[in-house]
Amino acid sequence: MVIMALLLIFLLCLSTSLRDTAALTRHDFPKGFIFGAGTSAFQVEGATDEDGRKPSIWDTFTNQGYSFDKATANVSADQYHHYKDDVKLMRDMGLDAYRFSIAWSRLIPDGRGEINPKGLEYYNNLIDELIRQGIQPHVTIYHFDLPQSLQDEYDGLLSPRFIEDYTAYAEACFKSFGDRVKYWVTINEPNIDTIGGFDTGTLPPQRCSYPFGVNCTVGDSTTEPYLAAHHLLLAHASAVSLYRDKYQATQRGQIGITLLGWWHEPATNSSQDAAAATRMNDFHIGWFMHPLVHGDYPTVMRSRVGARLPGLTAEQSKNLVRSFDFIGFNHYIVLQVQADKREFSQMQRDYYADAAAIPSQFEHIREGHLDDAPWALGKLLDHLRLLYGNPPIMIHENGFSDTSEVPGKIEYDDDDRSEFLQDYIEVLYLSMQNGSNVRGYFVWSFLDVFEFLFGYRSRFGLCGVDMNVEGRTRYMRKSAHWYSGFLNGGELRPVSPSAKAYSAA
Repeated sequence: MVIMALLLIFLLCLSTSLRDTAALTRHDFPKGFIFGAGTSAFQVEGATDEDGRKPSIWDTFTNQGYSFDKATANVSADQYHHYKDDVKLMRDMGLDAYRFSIAWSRLIPDGRGEINPKGLEYYNNLIDELIRQGIQPHVTIYHFDLPQSLQDEYDGLLSPRFIEDYTAYAEACFKSFGDRVKYWVTINEPNIDTIGGFDTGTLPPQRCSYPFGVNCTVGDSTTEPYLAAHHLLLAHASAVSLYRDKYQATQRGQIGITLLGWWHEPATNSSQDAAAATRMNDFHIGWFMHPLVHGDYPTVMRSRVGARLPGLTAEQSKNLVRSFDFIGFNHYIVLQVQADKREFSQMQRDYYADAAAIPSQFEHIREGHLDDAPWALGKLLDHLRLLYGNPPIMIHENGFSDTSEVPGKIEYDDDDRSEFLQDYIEVLYLSMQNGSNVRGYFVWSFLDVFEFLFGYRSRFGLCGVDMNVEGRTRYMRKSAHWYSGFLNGGELRPVSPSAKAYSAA
């Protein structure tokens, strides 16, 4: 009997090993696993001055010529006028779900007060069309685009008044759409929105201070990123508490938050760089995950940032802990990190100086080149499983950028994008085999859109958009056909070297 039992165990292990290296299909993923694609309102809708919509801070930023190549999103892919065509494309591809955001300044143009009937009509129509075609709507309430009126009135995220206004806006969304929307994201990428907007000043509202930021006339890079992030966390907890108290029992939805999930690795084998990479992961991921799981900021942040890191009351801490049904992560890249050995005083340090870490590839990112490193997704998921209790995870963005010297040029061939997606889906599967609690995967992006960092030169779309014609013609790239084939039962090729690299690690 002992010999037979050992033989059975050996055969089971052999079977698992062989399965890991065989071609995958979507049927290898658990029942109910969600495959989709996404966009966000500012990036895809266009119609920025139509039907009562008012400016957001991103409208102000781009229309003043600060964005890449001085591009604007005034028209973009014009989904506002083409949503039915887009939903038909989603149906034809076989998407389970579409992740999109609601534009606060379209629904409540002044940031607070009356709902705009035309904005309400548009989002009702979009949601109804998605459901009619069998596609789940996954809705992000706030995706960077703060109404300009709130920025002008009280400096937006820097004021605790933001929490009240955001909560009222979130409730308007729950009331208006929650009978049909079963997946809500409160806030998108607060761990980078705050750095770009309040430390480096490269993103709106362009607040920073010397020597850390560029081209800013106001701001304080030493304190404001932490204060803005603090208010975003409290706003998230407030919206979740409201949803759970008043809406979740009847609407039966789920609610979470979505973080940027860059993974940081040491640039060399030195112990200093290894420690710097660990600190950077704590600053980048732990900044939000630690309060959401443990009720306070990471110890390393408390010790290094000191009094500049806002405190949490006992009640705030209680409200933050487990204030999610899932956590979304947007993952694209791995950053090599060097230890920063320079000495700074407490009042002359920004976020990166506090972390004493120098990510070495930012110029590469600014140029629109995102390196393919699928194993880093596996390491990120392992990190969440081991340090944060293996929370339910949605990969809300993962995608491949290509560039063109002619913005909007029609190009169907994108085999690199298909290969990229295969690599990441393989690693996702292997991580789940290791126990990661992943519930869904969304490709960024469904369409070519206005990219926050890269304008129109950098394209992530499964479906292309001819930005050179008034009608913004859509077309399916090869990667869209590949993804559709996979969603309809087609196989991935045998496991890639990148996936093997994750398995070996």
